[in-house]
Amino acid sequence: MAQMRRDPVLMVGEGWDAYRLLDSGHGRKFEQYGDYRFIRPEPQAMWSPRLPEWDADGEFVPGSDEDGGGRWQFARDVPQDGWTLRWGDEARFTAQCTPFRHLGFFPDMAPVWEWMGRQLGDARDAETMNLFGYTGVGTQALSRFGRVTHVDASKKSVAQARENAAMAGLDDRPIRWLVEDAMKYAAREVRRGRRYDGIILDPPKFGRGPDGEVWRLEEGLPELVSDCRQLLDADSRFLFLTVYAVRMSSLSLVGLLQELFAELPGTIEHGDLAVQEDGSGRLLPTAIFARWSNPR
Repeated sequence: MAQMRRDPVLMVGEGWDAYRLLDSGHGRKFEQYGDYRFIRPEPQAMWSPRLPEWDADGEFVPGSDEDGGGRWQFARDVPQDGWTLRWGDEARFTAQCTPFRHLGFFPDMAPVWEWMGRQLGDARDAETMNLFGYTGVGTQALSRFGRVTHVDASKKSVAQARENAAMAGLDDRPIRWLVEDAMKYAAREVRRGRRYDGIILDPPKFGRGPDGEVWRLEEGLPELVSDCRQLLDADSRFLFLTVYAVRMSSLSLVGLLQELFAELPGTIEHGDLAVQEDGSGRLLPTAIFARWSNPR
């Protein structure tokens, strides 16, 4: 029976050559992506900045609508087609200033990619799935352990993920690239009787599938996680669930996992993802998570 740890876990990304959190405060954050520096909105940075000035190449200025909108303003030239960054020995990807304020990947996920690798250990024939896989850095991280199924409803994101993998020289890795509605695909996999050694899912607060399917996190998440549970068994290694930008506690997520994973061995945990600023111990929270692990 899976044991739930009640004390929350903090997973902290400390930055690496391709990414640094330089400073934060007054509702914004100052970051470095390779050779370029940017300012982006960050409502959770309620404190004051440490640095007297932020010399950025660009800034994302949010719109008046609380749910989105805004535009980039550039002080210097930034490659509109993006520039190459890397994580670890293999993963390579394109960073780019997107209309959605992101830069093509989520750097706070770096400790999650490392954690998944520890769960899989020396496996080289693992079957894993990356739901809502975005531009595929997590897929690249998983691909050295075996076959990966990468699922995202955005044709553009899947195309970028494939380009990133090709740029990293991983064309020969056994990766399936699928433009699919994640909820429908997981349900079909259950009907097919499939199983996986690990699943990572990063569902948005709201989204639309390739055929106009509407996704609302609070409504769809219980069924989706239930299907993911049916794709895992006592020999599987992990499930990792992250949620961004919601008025929700990680206790909500872990309560769902506790109900669904009670009959499996292993451990159920919950907590926060955070990024540590360079030059200080200050932590900027970014997301909540819940995870089940059963390493061998």
